[in-house]
Amino acid sequence: MKSTQRAFSLVELMIVVAVIGILAAIAYPNYQDYLIKARRATATGCLMELAQFLERHYTTHMSYTDAVLPETACRTELGGFYTFGYSQDLTATTYALEAVPQGAQTADSRCGTLGINQSGARSASGSAGVTACW
Repeated sequence: MKSTQRAFSLVELMIVVAVIGILAAIAYPNYQDYLIKARRATATGCLMELAQFLERHYTTHMSYTDAVLPETACRTELGGFYTFGYSQDLTATTYALEAVPQGAQTADSRCGTLGINQSGARSASGSAGVTACW
């Protein structure tokens, strides 16, 4: 009786490793792009939430003076990826909110710094433009 052993050869194993490596090389950059887009979408939502907070503050105080941005869940979630801040004019009747990318999010050259002001005008400092970023 003959007993045959079945196994993978080293060549077959190396081919499988090479295929997995090629697939990973293609998938990883796409995954990173997805993460950047997802964080950007969360940041735009966070800017809208903060803008609503400032509008409520203006409704009750008739100015944006002394408004302190709350620590919202989205600000906490994006802590290492965006810095949120706002500026106001001297008359305290206008403001500009900004989300400045940090850390891994600085790779987002398409949109860069996102912004919104008291009239709802949106901005993006990157090459893609406001429509693509918001």
